[in-house]
Amino acid sequence: MTAKISYIFLFLIFFYDVASGRDIIVCKNCETVSIKDAIRQSIDGDRIIIKKDIYNENNLVIDKQIEIIGEDHPVIDLEYKYQGFLIQKDHVKITGLEIRNISVNYMEDLSAIKIDNSDHCVIENNILKDTFFAIYLAKANFCLIKNNKISGQAKTETSSGNGVHLWKCTNINLEYNEAEGHRDGFYFEFVTKGTMTGNYSHNNLRYGLHFMFSDSNVYRDNLFRENGAGVAVMYSRNIEMTDNKFEDNWGPASYGLLLKDITRSLVKGNLFYKNTTGIYMEGSDQINVENNEFNSNGWATKILGNCMDNKFTQNNYLNNTFDVSSNSSKNANFYSGNYWDKYDGYDLDKNGTGDVPYRPVSLYSMIVDKVPESIILLRSFIVELIDVTEKAMPVIIPETLIDESPEMNKIKFN
Repeated sequence: MTAKISYIFLFLIFFYDVASGRDIIVCKNCETVSIKDAIRQSIDGDRIIIKKDIYNENNLVIDKQIEIIGEDHPVIDLEYKYQGFLIQKDHVKITGLEIRNISVNYMEDLSAIKIDNSDHCVIENNILKDTFFAIYLAKANFCLIKNNKISGQAKTETSSGNGVHLWKCTNINLEYNEAEGHRDGFYFEFVTKGTMTGNYSHNNLRYGLHFMFSDSNVYRDNLFRENGAGVAVMYSRNIEMTDNKFEDNWGPASYGLLLKDITRSLVKGNLFYKNTTGIYMEGSDQINVENNEFNSNGWATKILGNCMDNKFTQNNYLNNTFDVSSNSSKNANFYSGNYWDKYDGYDLDKNGTGDVPYRPVSLYSMIVDKVPESIILLRSFIVELIDVTEKAMPVIIPETLIDESPEMNKIKFN
């Protein structure tokens, strides 16, 4: 009982310290005119309130448990000299600022806001413009990055950073951020148990979202549009990819979703619309691809021969030039219950499932993979004749790549 009273007493002391923190006002006519001075004066539990104006400051190191709040988005102009805020303490919050003008640096990852080896921080409702790296988290845990608008002016991949960059982090939530004009909109490396919800990543040079060696993460309800490629998931496992939109990611090596050397993951409820390739899979196993719509892509799915034990079920394939492409005459994956708009079979027992299996791989798609120039023959009579002959007597296309139970009608998802 005595121990319990002691814990309550310590909690009340902590709560009092936080609740009794001061408000330090920063403005050009205030007692405190610079953000750096306000940070120097502050102690744990204080709030620094920055009035609307332009502040030419940089390298603002935060080593106290404080909040920095901008009124009407005051501008922190870094003048291309150095980085912005460097957070080196737990329980720091930065909200309501506009931070801009970070120069390219090949020696340091200069950022508008960097969280370094600190936990339980919040970066919310900020505008970050013309940034090298916008928000950078290194060895940070249990942080929230929410409602930030990030825009860069990346020209080449080698001279640009990422919008939101996470390295060696756990339990990071990214919610409703917008990132454009960077190398990657969002980048995860050695990140576990992260969640990314409701973000918009567009017009980035390489990927809208990029995973490297990052396990047990979830991204859902995000939009990836007009990036070099939508999302790349590499060397990772246990990734949940649900209810996202991958749109208008076009280019000679562009994909809506690139899966390379990943395993035991879920791709469900997504829309792949007008991408060069909807899903490209290489060296990936035990992926469940279900309840997705592939609409108006060049290739809906490209599945290389080194992919095994993947399941494609209850997906809609609509208006794609090629539904499935493979570089192998063998198949180690499972297809069942999908709707294929090119299916011309019949349903005599009227149970909604085709009575004749469907072969989604065409010989022509395999020829185009090996000889790209042959795309000029698309929709010609000779191509149709070759495909019909090959499907009747398969020699080159994967003989076992068959949907035994194709749906007769477009599948309605809940």
